[in-house]
Amino acid sequence: MTKGGYLGLQIFGMVAVAVFAQAAIRSLFDHSATQLWGAFDWVPGEWGGRLIVFLLLAATGTVLAGWAHDRAKRADR
Repeated sequence: MTKGGYLGLQIFGMVAVAVFAQAAIRSLFDHSATQLWGAFDWVPGEWGGRLIVFLLLAATGTVLAGWAHDRAKRADR
């Protein structure tokens, strides 16, 4: 993969962190509100299940962005 591909993955990971972390934080304050336009209303477990999914997706975005950053640095060498 080229450096631009890793940069794209890093950007995608950072956007995922921003979106899903914000959804998780908002759901902490308003349990009954529909987050992310109801796209995750299918998740079992009501509020707790959706919160866990949001946190896992934010963590996945963090790992993806970090991995892509490291790979892009190696590609520069």
